[in-house]
Amino acid sequence: MEPFSDLAFFTLLMKQGSLAAAAQEMGLTPPSVSKRLAALEARLGVRLLHRTTRRISLTPEGETYLTEGARVLAELDALERAVAGAKALPRGLLKVSATLGFGRRHIAPALSKFALAFPEVEVQLHLSDRPMNLVEQGFDAAIRFGELPDARLTARRLALNSRVLCAAPAYLQRAGEPTSPRELQKHRCIFIRESDEPFGSWHLRSGVAQETVKVRGPLSTNDGECALSWALDGHGILMRSQWDAAPYLRSGRLRTVLPDWKLPSADIYLVFPTKANLSAKTRALVDFMLDWFKAYREAGAHDAGAW
Repeated sequence: MEPFSDLAFFTLLMKQGSLAAAAQEMGLTPPSVSKRLAALEARLGVRLLHRTTRRISLTPEGETYLTEGARVLAELDALERAVAGAKALPRGLLKVSATLGFGRRHIAPALSKFALAFPEVEVQLHLSDRPMNLVEQGFDAAIRFGELPDARLTARRLALNSRVLCAAPAYLQRAGEPTSPRELQKHRCIFIRESDEPFGSWHLRSGVAQETVKVRGPLSTNDGECALSWALDGHGILMRSQWDAAPYLRSGRLRTVLPDWKLPSADIYLVFPTKANLSAKTRALVDFMLDWFKAYREAGAHDAGAW
């Protein structure tokens, strides 16, 4: 390990700016520091520093040794922290963000079991249907739907989840059942407003055919449960995720509309800030959640029965 020790010594020497200051920092005498520097230069066969009684400056070889050495030391430090972190006990505050409906129904119960398994971790769950900036707002992890555009985040897919168009049988009996995407324009549709994004355009695909339909309706909300209750009351056609609509599709209180047409994916991800080394608490959460939702990633999980 002598090369790494010499790298650390040389880095400290340059940080202190003089042999005397480095000697004081290391608890050595200046002649001892000078002797060690001479031994290092002799081992490498090059002169690393120009030095006088008052100052030191880098030679070209010394600059290379310092710059590349700092990179090597950083990589070594990261490696040791990763190895040590693998055995570290998960503890401390863990901040998790999730959407209101899915968070209440699926994430809160999962975190309840997680807290029992890891009593040294203090879990803080924040529920909101407005997107949280994990990096800026200090969250350790969040639940997200669909693909992620933020390169600063790492994503692990927890569950397969598709969107469906659905309506109450009473509404379809009264208004008729659409047989093509364009016929949706003649129907009352229920909207969920999310993240201040434009709404009312539904994108559907069947094989190579794609349709974008601008739909209308008298009811909209930013809460999925409200929208679902309106659909159950027969107010119109709703686009909703399988995780939320599945029980009502199974019971017959809702029926799938245009079952041969697919909507944009809404797979469910656990995301966390990309770092060289995950903390023990975040690593424990990732492993726990992947195991908790394992059944929802298997074949057939897109079907209503999986939820």
